[in-house]
Amino acid sequence: MKRPELYDPLPIVDAHHHLWDLEGDLTYPWLTSGEHAYQGDNSAIRRTYLPEEYFRDTTLHNVIATVHIEAECDRSRQVEETAWVSAQAAATGMPNAIVAHAWIDEPDPEDILARQKAFPLVRGIRTKPIIASGPDDSVAGQPRSLQDPKWRAGLALLEKYDLSWDLRVPWYHLSEAAEVVAEHPNLRIALNHTGYPMDRSVEALAVWRKGMEALAAHPNVWCKLSGLPVLGAPYTVANNQPIILDAIRIFGVDRCMFASNFPVDGLKGSWDHLYTTHKRSVASFSQADREKLFAKNAMAFYRIKI
Repeated sequence: MKRPELYDPLPIVDAHHHLWDLEGDLTYPWLTSGEHAYQGDNSAIRRTYLPEEYFRDTTLHNVIATVHIEAECDRSRQVEETAWVSAQAAATGMPNAIVAHAWIDEPDPEDILARQKAFPLVRGIRTKPIIASGPDDSVAGQPRSLQDPKWRAGLALLEKYDLSWDLRVPWYHLSEAAEVVAEHPNLRIALNHTGYPMDRSVEALAVWRKGMEALAAHPNVWCKLSGLPVLGAPYTVANNQPIILDAIRIFGVDRCMFASNFPVDGLKGSWDHLYTTHKRSVASFSQADREKLFAKNAMAFYRIKI
């Protein structure tokens, strides 16, 4: 097949994306509620999104593999979601790795972990601690919070099943998350969405950097460069390059990986626009470093072979 004139051959492993079928039997309460927690009105993505559309969205780029992250379907159907995604992979060739969901603080978490692990593409688990509504709020010590001993202890089960942990908390919880990470030095951890630096004020970014540095001090923590939209602000190189470069400076080139968070971040622009912004933000990097950031690091972390 002839490549488009503007096709870029740089290999890409999209380290974080989602698929969903709103006409199937799985439901996504957050998606059908009408509001995205951080971006507001989500009506533009409140529709089925399947591999065929992803392939069209990425036509101008050389996507060689992808990682599907659980899309917060009805939590009682978490294993069924993994089965559905696995079926998509068998039919279309994508995704190439799956991060499934499991609660680690329920009475028998190993049952769910074992069932998720049985799917060959499952490489990790995303299990989210509860978070405060903002930096001036606190949920410290509540069940399923970062301070909950039961929840913290449950992370050890991921090591037992040789599963990584996708950690997702906003900027004002990063330092707390680093305290949890310290208890699990052998657990492979991927920080989602650049630590969600949604507040770009000088004061908030100082808190974000402190938390990022606390996490990066642990060599088992890697950082996904994604989740950069800010409500009310355009998705541009000028707005996001400083954040991207700061994150790479803090974690190092060898522990960062770009991702699309599509279609969620599609609320800010096309897949092409997001990745073109990513590429322009690190245009001054060497070819070897860009290959790490866009593909090789994600392949290593999620153990992808193609």
